[in-house]
Amino acid sequence: MKIAGASLNQTPLDWANNTANIIDAIEQAKSHGVEVLCLPELCITGYGCEDMFLAPWVAEQALEELNTILKHTENITVALGLPVWHNSSIYNTVSLVSDGHILGFQAKQKLPNYGVHYEQRWFTPWNQGQSVISINGKDTQFGDYTYKVNEAHIGFEICEEAWNEDRPACRLVEQKVNIILNPSGSHFALNKEIEREELVVRSSKDFSCTYVYTNILGNEAGRIIYDGDVIIAQNGLLKASGNRFSKKLVCLTSIELSLNTPTSEKIVSTKLSTKEQFTKAVTLALFDYLRKSRSRGFVLSLSGGADSSSILVLVAEMVKTGIEELDIEGFLVKIHRVDLIGKVLNFKEILRHILITAYQGSDNSSAQTLQSAEQLANSVGAVFYNWKIDESVATVVKTIEMQLARKLTWQQDDIALQNVQARSRAPFIWMLANITNSLLLTTSNRSEGSVGYTTMDGDSSGSLAPIAGIHKSFIIDWLTWAEQNLGYTALSFVNNLAPSAELRPLENTQTDEDDLMPYPLLQQIERLFIKETKGPKQIFNELKNDYEPKILASYITKFFNLWSRNQWKRERIAPSFHLDDYNIDPRSWFRFPILSSGFKRELEELQTIASNH
Repeated sequence: MKIAGASLNQTPLDWANNTANIIDAIEQAKSHGVEVLCLPELCITGYGCEDMFLAPWVAEQALEELNTILKHTENITVALGLPVWHNSSIYNTVSLVSDGHILGFQAKQKLPNYGVHYEQRWFTPWNQGQSVISINGKDTQFGDYTYKVNEAHIGFEICEEAWNEDRPACRLVEQKVNIILNPSGSHFALNKEIEREELVVRSSKDFSCTYVYTNILGNEAGRIIYDGDVIIAQNGLLKASGNRFSKKLVCLTSIELSLNTPTSEKIVSTKLSTKEQFTKAVTLALFDYLRKSRSRGFVLSLSGGADSSSILVLVAEMVKTGIEELDIEGFLVKIHRVDLIGKVLNFKEILRHILITAYQGSDNSSAQTLQSAEQLANSVGAVFYNWKIDESVATVVKTIEMQLARKLTWQQDDIALQNVQARSRAPFIWMLANITNSLLLTTSNRSEGSVGYTTMDGDSSGSLAPIAGIHKSFIIDWLTWAEQNLGYTALSFVNNLAPSAELRPLENTQTDEDDLMPYPLLQQIERLFIKETKGPKQIFNELKNDYEPKILASYITKFFNLWSRNQWKRERIAPSFHLDDYNIDPRSWFRFPILSSGFKRELEELQTIASNH
């Protein structure tokens, strides 16, 4: 039997796009002689509809789209996901259709409600059992069924269900199914691909079956990225692996297998390094965000530092890899820039039309960062502007000095004098974005977000924060890797600079780590606190053998003080991509009260412990 999975780049509530992609996948599969096709979870509506799932008309429209799709299922069996209301509750279901008929609806039993997933807000978990629902005037199976199609005996696990110890496969093996289909909506996180493949291969062995896993593709709804994994394994052997991180809307992976007499043939999948995964995930997310928002391009305040330089390179990689996969015309059509077809001939010419950068210097900016910004922008062909903000800053400072009847000084007004510079940059760069109908990219990273090391309404301003889900140490390492492996030799300038906000007078030699703490330590404290849910004392005990105790205690105290007082900033982070195995965005991962004790008692106890070492 020839079986397949197809990853789809869907958009919430975009009925025309979603249905077209599904039909395209079915037609491609039929042209390859596929008999059973597995599509992703909730692919008709899109996985990320959020509270719109609670609107009854959404499920009703999804059923109408299903009826349209049925007309294309002659001589093929297809599994595809949609929400369905049944007995006054809404369920996350997979419909199995064949030859123009609905065979049934499999309802999801295990609903994720952690991290980026919030399914229990919308859906009801299905209790094991079987029911009947009336669809198109006919009684149709609904609930927990298996299905026989020719020599295939098909059972289902839907995404989260496979990650549970008490999983449907434990019952399916008793019913002697020989194919388990898993339509999934499994978010991207660094190195998750390894764990996912191991799960599929192990499942095929443990349950003596052919296991077909199909994931969503792309940046579906804004924050969450899906890598488009399609994995087919049989009796503990990897048989097929799809094209991940594609910029195409449909990616089909098919293979012919004997369900009853498995062979020993297998493939070895290609594993990407962590930095390659990061690059491919962010460039795909930027590509989808650009085209789905129908923006004309991006605008970036390019400081010459690590964060803004990394974003420039990621935008450049988005264009470069998009051209490689789709060709110039195909890429321009996808991003709705058909006005450029015939006018641009290469990567640099395209980038000049979709990426505008500006170095907004002051008397506190160094010649080194200007050189870094200009050389990097010019090397990829981006538009580069260069202006000074001193006059704007001076106007604000003079006005406040007149009202206060005193001079502002660095000794007394340090934070205010730093912040006014960052905020003075925002109106200029926003104006460029508005004039060009472009997305303003903000450069905050996760380390800065943790401790609030960003000026609200200043350097935090933007439509999208591409690297807010990854820590600063990773960005610094990635830039060196990008210089050596991606061909961006102009990164040599930023890779020789110590990260600095450049907001104090140059003679002060300001650096980020002097203001905060060593970035690797900040990352350790952040991970232990957020990912491993440890408190100040536990973190101290975990790290005390690697650092001088009193210095360590002072850094832990600084972290928790800054964390607590800056939750309001994290509430206002621009939409950001989930990239690692955790993040600090309260809208997609970690919630924390805006007002709290600030860990007062815990930090007092920490000081006592540290003083005894």
